Amino acid sequence: MQPPNQNDDVYLEAAIASARPQLVEFLSHCSDWLLMTSQRFLPRTTLNGLDGITDHREKVSVLLDLLEKAGPATWKQFAQYLCMECDLPLDLEILLISSVGEGNSSQKQEACTEGSTRSSVPKGFARGHRRRSSVSDKDVKQPRLDPAEKYRHLLIDSICQRYGSRRAAGAAAQEQTHPLAFNQAFVNLVIRQSKASRLKERTDKLREDVAGAPEPEECVDAAMKVSDLFHSAAPSCTTKVIFLFGKPGTGKTMLMHRICQKWAEGVLPQFLFTFLFEFRQLNLLKRKLTLKEYLFDLFLQPEDSPDSVFQYLLENAWHILIIFDGLDEFAANMDVSSSSKGSLTLTSHLSISELFADLCHGKLLPGCTVLVTSRHKRLPDFLLNTVDLLAEIWGFDHEKVEEYVSHYFNRHSFKEQAIAHLKNNTKLLSMCLIPALCHVVCICLEYLLLKSDPHQMSVELPRTMTQFYIKMLLIFINKQQGERAGGEETQLNCNKKAILGLCDLALKGLEDKKLVFYVGDIPEHVKEFASLRGLLTVFEVKTSGMCPEVGYAFVHLSLQEFFAALCLMVSKRVDKNYLKKKFSLKSKWTLKNEAQTEFMESFHIFLSGLSSKECRTFLMLLSEQDAAWVQDKQDAILQSLKKLAATHLTGPKVIELCHCTFETQDLKVAQHIGSLLNFKYEFKNFRLTPLDMSALVFVINSGQDLTHLDFAGCLMDTDGLEVLAGCKNVECLSFRSRRCGDDFAAALSRSLRGMGSLKKLELTGGSITAKGMTHLVQASLQCLQLEEINLQDNRIRDPEVKRVVDLFSRMEKLKKIDLSNNDLSLNAILILAKEVVACQNATELCVRKDTVMIYFSGASGKVPRSLDLRWEENKEHVIPPRRVKLCLQNRSLSSQHAKEIVAILQSCPCLSEVDLSGNKLGDEGCSCLLESLPWISISKQLDLSQNCLSVNGICSLLKSVNTCQKMTEVQVSLCHEIVLLRFTEGREFASLPPREEPAFSTDDQQYGGENQTPTASKKIRLTDSHFQASDLEKLCAILKECKSISELDLSNNYLGDEGLLQLFQFIPNLKVLSSLKLNDNQISLNSVFVLAQSLSTLEHIKTMELSLGHMQVVHLTFWEGIRVGSTSRWRGSLLAHSMHAAKGRCFRLRDCRVDPEDVTRLCQILVQCPQLTEIDLSGNSLSDQSIERLLSFLPYLCHLALLSIRNNTFSPRCAVLLVNSMNLCGRIRMVEVRSSENAFLHLGASAQSQKTSCRLTDCAIGQEQIDELCRVLEQHGWLAEVDLSRNQLGDEGLRRLLERLHRVPVTCYLNLSHNRISQDGVLHLINAFATSGNTTEVQVSLCSKATLIIKLTSRDDPRKILRLTECNFQPQHLEKLCLLLEKCTSLTEYISSNNNVTVQAAERLLHSLRKDLGPLKISIEEPWVCKESVTNLLELAVQACGNITEIMICKDKTLFQLGIKFPHCLEKVESVVSRLNLCKPGTKHACFYQRVCEKCAQLQELRWSHVELHSDEAEMLVRILLRLPELKKCGLTSSSILQLGIVYLVTGLQNCQLIEELDLGHMKLGGAAIPKLVLGLHEMPSLKRLSLNHNNIGNDGCSRLAETLRKMHYMEEINLSHNNIGDPGLVNLAAVLPEMPNLKRINLSGNSPSPAGGEKLMEALAFCRRIEELLLSRNGFGDRTAAKLAFCLLHMTNLKVLHLSNDNIGPAGGMDLARALVVCKLLEEISLSENDLGEGSIHALSKGLPCFKHLRKIDLKLCGITDEASKSLSRGFQQCPSMEEIILSWNALGDGGAQELASALPWMERLKILDLEKNRIGICGATKLAEELAKCLEIQFIRSSLQMQIFLAPIRGRVWHKRKRDHIPKGVSVLVALYSFQDLSQSKNGNVSGRSAHPYCFRLPAGSGRQCLSWWVLVLYTEGILPPETRSLERNALL
Repeated sequence: MQPPNQNDDVYLEAAIASARPQLVEFLSHCSDWLLMTSQRFLPRTTLNGLDGITDHREKVSVLLDLLEKAGPATWKQFAQYLCMECDLPLDLEILLISSVGEGNSSQKQEACTEGSTRSSVPKGFARGHRRRSSVSDKDVKQPRLDPAEKYRHLLIDSICQRYGSRRAAGAAAQEQTHPLAFNQAFVNLVIRQSKASRLKERTDKLREDVAGAPEPEECVDAAMKVSDLFHSAAPSCTTKVIFLFGKPGTGKTMLMHRICQKWAEGVLPQFLFTFLFEFRQLNLLKRKLTLKEYLFDLFLQPEDSPDSVFQYLLENAWHILIIFDGLDEFAANMDVSSSSKGSLTLTSHLSISELFADLCHGKLLPGCTVLVTSRHKRLPDFLLNTVDLLAEIWGFDHEKVEEYVSHYFNRHSFKEQAIAHLKNNTKLLSMCLIPALCHVVCICLEYLLLKSDPHQMSVELPRTMTQFYIKMLLIFINKQQGERAGGEETQLNCNKKAILGLCDLALKGLEDKKLVFYVGDIPEHVKEFASLRGLLTVFEVKTSGMCPEVGYAFVHLSLQEFFAALCLMVSKRVDKNYLKKKFSLKSKWTLKNEAQTEFMESFHIFLSGLSSKECRTFLMLLSEQDAAWVQDKQDAILQSLKKLAATHLTGPKVIELCHCTFETQDLKVAQHIGSLLNFKYEFKNFRLTPLDMSALVFVINSGQDLTHLDFAGCLMDTDGLEVLAGCKNVECLSFRSRRCGDDFAAALSRSLRGMGSLKKLELTGGSITAKGMTHLVQASLQCLQLEEINLQDNRIRDPEVKRVVDLFSRMEKLKKIDLSNNDLSLNAILILAKEVVACQNATELCVRKDTVMIYFSGASGKVPRSLDLRWEENKEHVIPPRRVKLCLQNRSLSSQHAKEIVAILQSCPCLSEVDLSGNKLGDEGCSCLLESLPWISISKQLDLSQNCLSVNGICSLLKSVNTCQKMTEVQVSLCHEIVLLRFTEGREFASLPPREEPAFSTDDQQYGGENQTPTASKKIRLTDSHFQASDLEKLCAILKECKSISELDLSNNYLGDEGLLQLFQFIPNLKVLSSLKLNDNQISLNSVFVLAQSLSTLEHIKTMELSLGHMQVVHLTFWEGIRVGSTSRWRGSLLAHSMHAAKGRCFRLRDCRVDPEDVTRLCQILVQCPQLTEIDLSGNSLSDQSIERLLSFLPYLCHLALLSIRNNTFSPRCAVLLVNSMNLCGRIRMVEVRSSENAFLHLGASAQSQKTSCRLTDCAIGQEQIDELCRVLEQHGWLAEVDLSRNQLGDEGLRRLLERLHRVPVTCYLNLSHNRISQDGVLHLINAFATSGNTTEVQVSLCSKATLIIKLTSRDDPRKILRLTECNFQPQHLEKLCLLLEKCTSLTEYISSNNNVTVQAAERLLHSLRKDLGPLKISIEEPWVCKESVTNLLELAVQACGNITEIMICKDKTLFQLGIKFPHCLEKVESVVSRLNLCKPGTKHACFYQRVCEKCAQLQELRWSHVELHSDEAEMLVRILLRLPELKKCGLTSSSILQLGIVYLVTGLQNCQLIEELDLGHMKLGGAAIPKLVLGLHEMPSLKRLSLNHNNIGNDGCSRLAETLRKMHYMEEINLSHNNIGDPGLVNLAAVLPEMPNLKRINLSGNSPSPAGGEKLMEALAFCRRIEELLLSRNGFGDRTAAKLAFCLLHMTNLKVLHLSNDNIGPAGGMDLARALVVCKLLEEISLSENDLGEGSIHALSKGLPCFKHLRKIDLKLCGITDEASKSLSRGFQQCPSMEEIILSWNALGDGGAQELASALPWMERLKILDLEKNRIGICGATKLAEELAKCLEIQFIRSSLQMQIFLAPIRGRVWHKRKRDHIPKGVSVLVALYSFQDLSQSKNGNVSGRSAHPYCFRLPAGSGRQCLSWWVLVLYTEGILPPETRSLERNALL
């Protein structure tokens, strides 16, 4: 291109003026060379006199003036010559080229002067010719060339002018004493090739964690050279796309310039044409262009014939290289749609994105090579399928850094010092691996070294990238201004305006996505400042074929980001909120397209760096603000960083955050951020640079906690591992990648030495061989805390076993080594086994096919290793043997290896388990091993499964039972190939006999001698082995030799009836047999009779369980040890009979269809069986006839205690038959039939007259069966309970039953619940109740509970109680009820609850209820009670007959209760009325008051709760009720008096002179009421109980009360809890306590004393010798008070209840209390919950528990109880026989503690409540608890955590509770009605509760599924818990 045709001179002058400052700066270093060169362009006379100018800059300036004045032609020749010969800075070269235009006008002159000038060019300035292409120089000089060739030469010249001088950059750098920013010498970069298949992963989830396995080995990145990029096997007609990506500053752009230069030099001869486009310039295009315009207008225009040149390019596209640099800087969108659609022609106008896509797809210039560079983050989707080669530019490695630094400091004397400085600083060296940062570091280092003392060894460099950029800026300013311009502060102030302008320019460019600026965009002073200091680069901008424009850009994008970040920090227009918005890294990390932050790769890092304290002064100077203003902005950045750390971050995000944190250099921030990253760092499938590792290590080392580092598939070079060596706080280090080979292991080994806290090391999925493993293990010796090494899935085929194991033995804390999946040979495995058993700290070798793991004890490894260890004869000197597990599974061991295995096993005297399963030892190999068993020490188990054993091998195995004393069990299954041998660990086998001596004597004297060697009992299990009856002879012959068999299992064979008969003939030879199993042996019903007959012939049988169902069961158990040492069967039988006559035997036959004849035959056999106590015939489909025959034999089964028939359908008639058995056999004590399927008959020891229970629940019994049932019951007569609940009696059945039963003189409990009874039936029942003399209690409820319970008695009982609940009576029913009640004159208590009784109906009831003599209690609970006034309720009360002795009004419970006494005493009433003097004619309500006085003359108890008294009511209370002479108990809790107030009431209490109990709790007594109350208390000398809780009495009120209490010698109980009483009040109260000798109960909980006040109280309590209940919870007394109380307890021998919850008692106080409590032997209840007692206190308390024989309840909630403490507690609980309630919730009990507690449960027979909520109990503990709780008959309530509930589900008849249902996320609740079958119980208030359906609630976790739920229902139903309707889960379960 030529300069513009018009105004050439003006354009030239402007260009020269723009370039002049830099040109003067550059040429001032070679002024002499410039003077010599000027002679070629100027006359010598013009240059005379210049030699006298000594200042170089002045001389250069004069010469340039002369050249400019010589004219434009002279200047152009000079400029072209200068560009060709000198290595000018790129921006200066572009300015000069721009000023002279393009062309080859100077080529001839250059050619003719080349030879003469070459030698005169100074060193470092020469630029040699670069044309070494296939075209010779001679051809170039030909006057006429074809257009394409000419264009090629033109391209070469143009590229040489633009980039060619870079070849001499290294030399030029030596001359430059003022280097410009990023003007670097070129050093080859590290490039690693990747696979194009990984491109999608990088695009879609770039730097995101990708799940999956590490990449296979073939995907490992490979190092490559630049020339390798263009080697391709692709056909020439195919477009080749090469994609290079790299992090900012890694040298991508410089590499592209280098490639262009090399092409121009002829290094890439395969390309005839090369075009370079920069996306940041392409962003400036506003219109679409054709391909021809793109190539020629935007790059270089041919001098002539452009069409022919373009055509040549099209025809030779495979010789074209097109480079697109900086794809990440492209501002527009580039996606799949960018490719042009439809027909594409050469004249088509395309956008940049369309052009780029079509070139890559081969639609344009097919066959060309497209080279693209980009940062990581922006890759178009269409490149996924088009990229042929993918490579990453890593930047420098350590060698390249040293090479670059050597070039840079080549001319300096301190070069070696500079190199050493970088090598010694790991963090600095990590920065230098990025070329751009390396250049910045060199600039700063050079500047500091030049200024430092030559004798100074080192200089202090900046620590962060941001600080380096600041230092670089200051250095450039300083160099430009000169040393005379002042210090950095002065120079910064001088250039402040230009710097701020540059900052604004940078930020505006980033916000507008603008990277190239025109002249008009930049203020002149900014342009001059930045250009002179090399911060801005200048270049031509071509947007069309018209004249080019001058463009400016920051020399590097990161420099623009730095100035943009600086702008935000110093600008007054930017506040904190805007700053936080700009810093929000969330959008950068989450937006897929990153449209908002495309050009801000390092922006957030610079912002973080500027927030450091080190940058504060710089920011203050630049912003002209104070420190507070700057710190405010810095704090905003730091707070944003902290918030980011609290979010969920993936691996790459963590690295970014660490970079930001490192830049801040703030240790507190780093520590805070590290604490929020969950102490585990996971990085997957992305590259980690050494700089990344430096940032990560900084954050980790700043924290105080140990962390885990996990690298999966991450690319990391050895330089990064060197950085990792400085990481001190790593606990676990893991690498998973095929890239990890021996070199990686060697590099890591060097780093491990510095990681002192490392406990776990993992290198898995790599390529490490034995060599690398040895390096690692040797280095691990330095890691003193190392516990685990994982090297699985590598290539360690044949390790140096002996050396490696020796190294392992020296690692004192090592616990585990994993060498799985390493293709270890069998020989290596055997050597490893030999070495492991010899290693004294090795505990286990586990080899399972490819799995190889070694475990160690983790103890000191200083015990010497020896392969010749043997048992020592002197056992006193033998070190306690260790236990070693040896597992060699599935390793193809054959019989050839048997001897070697035996040798290994014999060399270890401490084997616990040996597993040789899955091999090929066969009969021969196993026999060899079994023969050596007596000389092999195995304490637990030997596994020989899956070793190809035959029947002969099994026989050999059984013979070894006789030769090996230690063997206790043999388990064999030929079908499943199972062979297991188990051994004993008993002391009698601790020493082994010498091999030469026989191990055993097989003589029969073994059983008769007295001094024989002890023999362990044997268990033989030969299951699933196809044994038939014909095999038994041989088998029995072998078994006969082993007479110590205790268990024999021959299940799942084919013995049949014949084999079973043969075996039972052999059984007498097994002297110590305790269990025999013959399940699934294809037996018939005949064998059942044979087995039943054996109960008579074999007296020592304990239980016999038989089943002929789907799975046959034959299981016999025998009394243990009955004939040991006996040689006579007769003598043994006699011994058995004498020892076990009282114990009984059991016969169970299930799932066997038997007809009546079979039942008869079976019963005839069983009758002959002595001591048969239990028969179970469940699931046998017995008919009514069979049942009848069975029952007929009951009288002859003399010892039978239980007959069970479950899972058998019973008809209603059959149920009656079962009940009639009571009349057949006098020993029957209970008949129970449930759900028409389960029947139980319990029999007593004798036929003596005892009460019998009859329970027929849910048996479909209707009115048809009532007569027969009643006949049976009448015949028996002696009944304790009749339960007919859940049947179908109805009203008529109830009527018939009542008619028959009330004539029977029996005392029994009759339950008729759930029998469809209506209101009419209830009325009929009440009529029978009123007229019957033997009915004492009736309880009816017609709600969902459907309760109907009747208690009958045959003796005189004064009680007659009627309870009616929710009967939904209508008016007609209520009228009938009143009429019936009028006839019931013997009623003692009537309770009505929610029966629709209105006020009028209640009045009618009170008139109806009367009695001849004695007391009557009437309770009415209806909603209207809480709405009626006190006056109305009293008016209702006076309607009752008789004298009122008790009035209770509880409005919170809607309860109105009266106590009435008959007959009426008129004389006493008149005296009372006259005394009260209330019947004056004019008195308001006089008649009502008189009536009240009459009815309440004998009132003894007045209890009102939650009532509101109006004035007249209060007046009546005070003037009438409180003055009644017999009033002894008064309670007005939570009540209020309107208008008159509390004081009036308290004043009235002064008249209660005989009162014994006063309760004013929750009455809000004020300060004025207490004095009045004190006066009243003076008038109550008989007061025994005073309750003033929750009244805020305070210290003053307590002090007043104390003085009054001093005179109350009868006081037994004081309740002042929750009254805000402090030390003053408490001290005054304590002073009077010694004067109250009868005090038994004191409650001071919930007050506010200090420990000092508490001590005073305890001193006083020491004098209260009769105290029984001491309630002092929630007072915060502390240890001192507890210690004082412990001393006082020595005098409180009558203490029964002690509550000290939440009293701030610690371990010391708890210990004192626990030791002192043993004196209080009458303790019934202890509460120490919510105190941090400590384990010592718990242990001391546990030791004292056996002293508390009356202890019923203990509460230790939230006491920090651990498993260890729980063990001692459980031992103590075992000796507390009265224990009913245990609360251990909210503690730290685990499985161990739960199991200990479970073992103690059977000892606590009265236990009812167990609370274990919120503990850490898992599956094992919960299972054990469930098993033991099922045995606790009294248990009623179990509270547990969610995970325990499922295991407690099958506990029959129990209820557990989960208090907070909302704490069960996604849980599934299943409500099933379960039937409870416990004995009758009576509640605390005297109400009788019977057998009713209790709701069971058990929860299954979400996702348990239908199968799990069905299984639990099956368990419950099988146990007889579920009623029949629950069998259909879909119909009855509520989900």
